[in-house]
Amino acid sequence: MSAAFDLYTKLKHTSSDEERAEVIAQAFDALEARFPQLTDLATQGHVRESELRLQKEIKEVEARLQKEIKEVEARLQKDIKEVEARLQKDIKAVELQIKEVESQLQKDIKGVELQIMELEARLQKDIKGVELQIKEVDARLQERISQLEVSLHQALAAQTRWLIGGLAILGVVLKLADVLIGP
Repeated sequence: MSAAFDLYTKLKHTSSDEERAEVIAQAFDALEARFPQLTDLATQGHVRESELRLQKEIKEVEARLQKEIKEVEARLQKDIKEVEARLQKDIKAVELQIKEVESQLQKDIKGVELQIMELEARLQKDIKGVELQIKEVDARLQERISQLEVSLHQALAAQTRWLIGGLAILGVVLKLADVLIGP
């Protein structure tokens, strides 16, 4: 219900002036509670003044934020350059370490290659020594074979002489037996 109709209904049902005055006072209280004081109401001038003040504050905040953004950007750029410089320094240090390790590995490889060459030379010398020993053994064996062949020929010659001598004696004995036994 609207406030005016509610007031009308209450006034219609009241009989005394005192009750009517009380109903009217309550209505005014309700109106005052619902609506602000006229002194609290903003005029168009106040609104424009507030609007201009807010616009000024917004511009100040924007300017301050722009300044802070520039400061942060400058600080970040400085930090980025410091990090980049530090990383470049670290990269150079790592590259130097890599070169040192590579140089050490090259030295180690040359050392191993030298050891391999020395081992190969020693093995070649050992192989030549073994080949020389084999030739010596072969020569000794050839000499021994020659000696055995000579001894074999001598033994065969002695046996052949003995056999021929034995056969000659047997021939003589048989002739003698033939002569003695007679015909």
